[in-house]
Amino acid sequence: MSLGFLIGVFVVALAFVLVSIIKFNLHPFLSLLLGGLIMGILAGLPLTDVSTGLAAGFGSTMQSIGILIILGVALGNLLHLSGCTSQIAALMLKATGQKRAGLAVNLTGYIVSIPVFFDAAFVILVNLVKSLSRKGKIPFVSLVTALAVGLITTHALVIPTPGPVAVAGTMEANVGWFLLYSIIVSLPASIVGGVVYGKLLGKNEKYVNDFANAFDDVDEETEFESDKNLPSGGLGIFLIFLPIFIILLGTIASMVCEEGTMAYTVFAFLGDKNIALLIGVLVAFFALKKYIKESFNEMVTDATTQSGAILAITGAGGAFGNIINATGIGDQLVEGMTGLTEGAGVAMIIAAFVISQVLRAAQGSTTVALVTTSAIFAPIVAGMAGASPVLVGLAICAGGIGLSLPNDSGFWVVSRFSKFDVKETMKVWTVGGTLSGITALIIVIILSLFSSSLPGLM
Repeated sequence: MSLGFLIGVFVVALAFVLVSIIKFNLHPFLSLLLGGLIMGILAGLPLTDVSTGLAAGFGSTMQSIGILIILGVALGNLLHLSGCTSQIAALMLKATGQKRAGLAVNLTGYIVSIPVFFDAAFVILVNLVKSLSRKGKIPFVSLVTALAVGLITTHALVIPTPGPVAVAGTMEANVGWFLLYSIIVSLPASIVGGVVYGKLLGKNEKYVNDFANAFDDVDEETEFESDKNLPSGGLGIFLIFLPIFIILLGTIASMVCEEGTMAYTVFAFLGDKNIALLIGVLVAFFALKKYIKESFNEMVTDATTQSGAILAITGAGGAFGNIINATGIGDQLVEGMTGLTEGAGVAMIIAAFVISQVLRAAQGSTTVALVTTSAIFAPIVAGMAGASPVLVGLAICAGGIGLSLPNDSGFWVVSRFSKFDVKETMKVWTVGGTLSGITALIIVIILSLFSSSLPGLM
């Protein structure tokens, strides 16, 4: 099969996935599976290879990320039900001061969204933002921008949220290095799109005196204050970053310790993403047990239930990607790029960002965009010298932050709970997220210029 023919087949399959989701509201799980069938059949693969390839792709994806996603949801539930999220907000405000409330809200969103899903985190924190706006005489629009962008940036970039987990697994990137560089990339991106842009937006005449006065349901007594009946914000932050620290420690220790030694084996075991997050969930449960009414079994059951749709979509994305790989399109693209210079790595980063951004805008879901884009780029990057799977993966994640349109459920969560109309939501949410994504892309490109000297990138 010629490269042109395979690209044409891929475009047809991808168009089917997008149209079936957007136009006919078909569940992404079915759309991705059917897209894989169309890709395999039109590319001329034997029918038995198509069916087994779909199953194999689904299975390998579950092996890579299934446990991680369920444990991530369980950790988020523990923090949510114990009241840790509001306490983290109180701690951040105390650390930054009232004058830097936007930064406090942004950092709160940034931290909380690592284990807690965007929708739930926004709903939990938006009432605190309303109260802070009214009491601190801070433009409400500035604080909402800071919160929303902080939440979506880590949702799209930092493990253990499902999208980044799927990207790291599909790209076969080292999870420890991927995690480290995702934090380096995402934090300044969150501040630029959330805090800096939020302040500029708040200076607009329309918003400068809007201190959430339109919200009659705001509890005047609700403040960013510590509650002695809830776990401390410091404990919440520790529990969020504990598994992250264990993964990073395992990654670094495996470089220092000699392979085959007891120390190497122990650190490699503890630094495994599944073991690290399992430790984090168990520690969080025992640390927060007295603040939670539900039993541990009930929380795990809730986590598995909530994870079902995510696992289905990411697994189907892996199945689609496996069929794409089986057609040989990746190998042919690599062969066509062998004559390119070292600048091909930057070109690949930009291409990954653009395609992820387009898919995000087209069908609304960050997770689906990241899963689909990583399935496209994984076989290409694997066979191409000079392209870092970590950096290309981060570029894919960055593309999933911005261009959120009314086909995205997050768009309406921000709109309804902030009481913004569509135009205002576009200014706050769509533009702010896009600025964060572009900032992340710029940082990834800068890192790529030093990829040969920075650890873990090649």
